[in-house]
Amino acid sequence: MHSGYPAALFNEGEKAAKNLEKDRRRIMGLNKEEKTLGRRQYHIQLSPGDVGEYVLLPGDPARADRVAKYLDDAKLMANNREHRTFTGYYKGVKISVTSTGMGCPSAAIAAEELMNIGAKCLIRIGSSAALQEGIKIGDLMISTGSMKNEGTSRFYVPDVFPAVPDFDLTRTLIDVAREMEPGLSGTVYYGINASDDAFYGETEEWIQKLSDLGCLNVEMESSALYTVCHRRKCRAAMISAVSGNLVTGEVIYETANEGLAKGWDEEIKIVLETIFRFETEGK
Repeated sequence: MHSGYPAALFNEGEKAAKNLEKDRRRIMGLNKEEKTLGRRQYHIQLSPGDVGEYVLLPGDPARADRVAKYLDDAKLMANNREHRTFTGYYKGVKISVTSTGMGCPSAAIAAEELMNIGAKCLIRIGSSAALQEGIKIGDLMISTGSMKNEGTSRFYVPDVFPAVPDFDLTRTLIDVAREMEPGLSGTVYYGINASDDAFYGETEEWIQKLSDLGCLNVEMESSALYTVCHRRKCRAAMISAVSGNLVTGEVIYETANEGLAKGWDEEIKIVLETIFRFETEGK
């Protein structure tokens, strides 16, 4: 027997330490990033090499087809759940488009999985509702920051952490949009937008509050996109076409929105030219 404690107590202590280590490993759980990085992705059903470094992100899967019409040699790479992907070329630059579906959770999944297989610059091309008088259907809104009225970003950063797009990519986007503005059907605006979680939860009081704060428009994905890309050290930006104005009441819910459709085509052209310029002159 040792001068201190009996050998049996040392053995029990050793067993307890081993059990504690087993419990610790079990509590840690799965590291999803390590499990998915550089492999075929579960939700978007894409593998490394399937997409370019630049990816356009519409919400609606049908708008992925709209983008594909502007690409050379566009090929459908995958169509799973809300995520429809084409890859092609614009002026020699490899570009992809992947639809995210609606809302921050789905957009964050698409962004994470695209970056897992090589995407470096993600540009949301969306629809958005205006929050200031004078903004019309079909006008284009370029985001310089997003108010986080959603829960997805809280899994990545504290509430006080800002949601902002990449400065250089956004600056190029604004420059190109300004140059192309004389030939557009509407006006180009840029400023802070809001990202909300609940389309039908936006009351009159809530809409007025966002407007009074100076938010130009509201949509449902950008704040999470900016947050995820920041954490992954990739670039993000957003341009959206105005679908209606929640302050003036100019909305179209029951018939085809022709002004919005024009805005979609114009924002696609702006983004593709932005990518070409950023790839050849910027970065």
